[in-house]
Amino acid sequence: MTGAAWKAGVAGAALMAVLVPAQAAAQDGDAAIDADLEQPEEGREPPELTTPLPPLDPSGTPDAPASEDEIAFEADTLSYDSNGDTVTATGNVVLRSADRSVRADQVTWNSATGQIVGTGNVRFVDEEGNQLYTSRIELTDEFEAGAMEDLLLALREGGRLAAREGQRGEDGTVTLSSAAYTACAVTDAEGCPKNPSWRITADRVVYDPDENRIRFSGAFLEIFGARILPLPGLAVRTDGKAVSGFLVPDLRFSESNGVEISGSYLWRIADNKDLTLGAHVFTEAPPMVSAQWRHLTGKGAYQITGYATHSSRISDITGDPITEKDPRGYLFANGKFQFDPHWSLTGSIRLASDRTFLRRYDISRDDRLRSTVNLERIDDDSYLSIAGWATQTLRLGEEQGQVPVALPVIDYRHRFADPLGLGGKLELQFNSLAIMRDEGQDTQRAFAGARWDLKRITSLGQVVTLTGLVRGDVYHSDENGLTETAVYRGNPGWETRGIAVAAIDVEWPFVGEAFGGTQVFTPRVQFAASPPIRNLAVPNEDARAIDLEDSNLFALNRFPGYDRVEDGARVTYGFDWELQVPDWRINTTVGQSYRFDKDPGVFLNGTGLSERVSDFVGRTEVRYRDFIKFTHRFRLDKDNLAVRRNELDATVGSRRTYAEIGYLRLDRDIAEGIEDLQDREELRLATRVAFARYWSVFGSGVFNLTDREEDPTLTSDGFDPVRTRLGVAYQDDCLEFGVTWRRDYTDAGDAQRGDTFQLYFALRNLGFR
Repeated sequence: MTGAAWKAGVAGAALMAVLVPAQAAAQDGDAAIDADLEQPEEGREPPELTTPLPPLDPSGTPDAPASEDEIAFEADTLSYDSNGDTVTATGNVVLRSADRSVRADQVTWNSATGQIVGTGNVRFVDEEGNQLYTSRIELTDEFEAGAMEDLLLALREGGRLAAREGQRGEDGTVTLSSAAYTACAVTDAEGCPKNPSWRITADRVVYDPDENRIRFSGAFLEIFGARILPLPGLAVRTDGKAVSGFLVPDLRFSESNGVEISGSYLWRIADNKDLTLGAHVFTEAPPMVSAQWRHLTGKGAYQITGYATHSSRISDITGDPITEKDPRGYLFANGKFQFDPHWSLTGSIRLASDRTFLRRYDISRDDRLRSTVNLERIDDDSYLSIAGWATQTLRLGEEQGQVPVALPVIDYRHRFADPLGLGGKLELQFNSLAIMRDEGQDTQRAFAGARWDLKRITSLGQVVTLTGLVRGDVYHSDENGLTETAVYRGNPGWETRGIAVAAIDVEWPFVGEAFGGTQVFTPRVQFAASPPIRNLAVPNEDARAIDLEDSNLFALNRFPGYDRVEDGARVTYGFDWELQVPDWRINTTVGQSYRFDKDPGVFLNGTGLSERVSDFVGRTEVRYRDFIKFTHRFRLDKDNLAVRRNELDATVGSRRTYAEIGYLRLDRDIAEGIEDLQDREELRLATRVAFARYWSVFGSGVFNLTDREEDPTLTSDGFDPVRTRLGVAYQDDCLEFGVTWRRDYTDAGDAQRGDTFQLYFALRNLGFR
């Protein structure tokens, strides 16, 4: 028989009694409950985190969902016992009401008593996608009360709850006894059963379907079968949303603060905002408090984080301890708001009470804090930005008064497609900048310019690009003598200049087969010319520390900003070569330039551009699947091929086992005080080795290889460790913990050199991170 429809007395609300059980737990050593946590009984369908199929009408075909005041069902056979006044549906029984469904081997309805009993591989799916597995359910025809035995609930968000028995009260709440909860997978990748890494056991669990919340009584955390920690007042939500509660504390030891224990409380104020309050207790320092506010609005989101304490510190100047205690802290806030499809506002604020607070309390290792605000308008043809920047230096010995504040920074661009009928694109740009310093040079700049680009492909396959640029600049500056580097000062007062640049760029790609793959060889030549430009007459605020490299080899202006523009005539030549074979990809770029002017103008010795013939620069990238990533950048002296820049970044391995190396060497021989960028040599190493499936060991280090010949201001002997780290970690699908050791080799005020140990711990679905 395909089925029939039961209506009167069997309301859709009554069916809620079936979905009721939410989370439960098992007593120690209870094999039956452990089995439920591991897998459903033989013959049950495995848990699926999907919504139920559409309900069937009495004919057994898909139809619109049943209304809330009726239950549609289907079964293989249907029998009626007139003596017992019972109706029994047997074989693949399915009951549906709205977005809820129940499946069972057999359902019996006693019309005399009103009792409904579902037995055998019972599965219920509610409108949230939670799935209940149980062996037996008893319900009245009003569905006002129900009882379940040996039940298992698979939550849509990934958690599982098992209990020996459960009972639904008239108010809709469900009480479970001898319950256990876990968010771990109970089968491995091959589908074999496995014990969960952790679970919560409880004497009593109460589920409130109206609040989608489960509360535990007598709860304990068990890890690998061992009872570790009591969890009084524990509550979780069945819909995966966060709830208010305490987070697992962190444990750390450092030379500066001794033993640190920190804990937090999350206050879930609403679905779109929360507040986290934290406390940090140290054995060698006064306590510290912290707070984080997060808010998602209809136009965007923002967050505010703060730390505060009252402690002594070490003088930034003398290095001696200061006995008096002062308020100390740190404030960080950022956010973005999208007012409409075109207008947006982005902002970030970072402020610290002093230069060593962040390092001492291991919050950040940044040596400067940037605060910015940016109002933008973007459409298909134009861009407008009105921004401001401020920086707080955390470098010891650097004067804050010399650090600039840029406000406002205005940039507007508009593109036109072929406005003169010549082809190509025209872009107009208007830009202004105002830089202020408390104890240094102030500069204001404005310019207006136009750039035209035309790209064509010839009949022989050459890609030809024509470019023209004109610009007019206006500068005003004062107190120029306070800028230490003379070439950055410019003339005080008002200055103007005009800029015109023309360029032609030709690329000619050749494609062919090689090494079982495809190669592309692309010679490239560019000619650019500009009349003399009054570069040194105006201040240099944004185009400092130039160095020839592959990224700016063919740039129209090889300076990084607007305040310096390369003049004269030059020709740049080089080639790109790319090889693609199965699983491999190799890219190489090599080039050089020649200046027709004898006087290099603003280029200093050591930049690679100081003579007519430049140094050689290049870049090579090698990739093999996702296993090898290799990048090498270089600059070779044109006279003796000495290495002036050598930069290497390589990663070998998988996501779980890998090795990384980074190396940088700058050998420009530019004297201190002439340019900001000084010679450096640095090595960075990192590795992680996975073993025993879920375990791994890892380590990293940063080493200063600069010696006194490269930088006379340093005392390094050529190998000076800056920071090293070692650790061991465990991570599976729902549990992560580990121990990390770090050693710092330099003092920074009251952030002392020495060892730091940290223990971290995380549980999936319980917010313990």
